[in-house]
Amino acid sequence: MVELSAGRRPGSTRHDGEAGIDVQTGQEPLLEVTDLSLSYGAVQALNGVSFSIHEGELFALVGPNGAGKTSLFNCLSGLERPQRGSIRMGGVEAVGRPPHKVAELGIGRMFQNLALFSNSTVLQNVMTGRHRLMDTGLLGGMLFWGRARRTEIEHRERVEEILDFLDIVHLRNERVGSLPLGLQKRIELARALASEPRLLLLDEPAMGMNVEETEDMARFILDLVQEWGTTVLLIEHDMGMVMDIAHRVMVLNFGQVLAIGRPEEVQEDPDVIAA
Repeated sequence: MVELSAGRRPGSTRHDGEAGIDVQTGQEPLLEVTDLSLSYGAVQALNGVSFSIHEGELFALVGPNGAGKTSLFNCLSGLERPQRGSIRMGGVEAVGRPPHKVAELGIGRMFQNLALFSNSTVLQNVMTGRHRLMDTGLLGGMLFWGRARRTEIEHRERVEEILDFLDIVHLRNERVGSLPLGLQKRIELARALASEPRLLLLDEPAMGMNVEETEDMARFILDLVQEWGTTVLLIEHDMGMVMDIAHRVMVLNFGQVLAIGRPEEVQEDPDVIAA
């Protein structure tokens, strides 16, 4: 499906399959999740989930519907608070922090369902992703002069770079609601990138796309990791895409971890095959 550059096949990842220190560099993980459990009444969405992700890694999360994937993303982004466990981002505990404070730790998220402002332009939509980085204050923003004006220009320049990277800079002034799904997904990705995340959570970015659009999205995600050094945690049902681009894969089933490892290892795991 997607050809990787030489030397960057998923099987050549530097990291082992378990949570902990990078086996070659000795570095602590960027994200470390330990014994995470979340329940909704009698329904156990997550049950003792533990894993880690290292800087610059493309880590995929797969499993059947109802496995707990979105529940895990909700915990990571502060939308849900687990009953037990720890989420450490860059060595800082994230459990108990509201979503905007989690974002300040460097966790960004692209949601499965589009949440764009359909009557606004592409540029305006992506600029909203810079909100957490703007600190000019209410008065300065209203008057739009001096430091507020300079800051706005700097943020716009960064957004233009992101639009150019995703090949949608020519659409900057187009109304989002008039664009096809594949482009809207790219705009959603651009807005997530605009917050300058250290860890980017992508929830089924290729959902609803045709083959060509899926391949384009896969290449953009690869470029994010390889050229920009962004760390990515990806939920995706397209197994061809996952096996082509992921460094490591974690399989969830009924809220429990079935396997963590390189794509070819996970594909051959008997528990994964049975599930």
